Amino acid sequence: MTTPTTHESTKTDVDELLESIIGQQCNLVVHNDEINTFDWVIESLVEICNHTLQQAEQCALIIHMKGQYSVRHGVESKLKPMREALVDRGIGATIEYQ
Repeated sequence: MTTPTTHESTKTDVDELLESIIGQQCNLVVHNDEINTFDWVIESLVEICNHTLQQAEQCALIIHMKGQYSVRHGVESKLKPMREALVDRGIGATIEYQ
């Protein structure tokens, strides 16, 4: 395997920037259920969505109170793996397109 040149790594950065600007903007929505604990949802949001502990706690409370909450906003290619990881943990999550 070769080491990428500066030009190659810049191209990747530019591609990611363009995708974030012109890509389909979406919301990752987590849904409340009667199975998962607050602690499990909080831990999952920290590990998968890179939330701080405080952000994850606030999201979990809103999910519980309102039935669902958009925990992350971005392009589909970034949110889809997060949704899949949450679902793999038994947490109901969907992607809503804007």
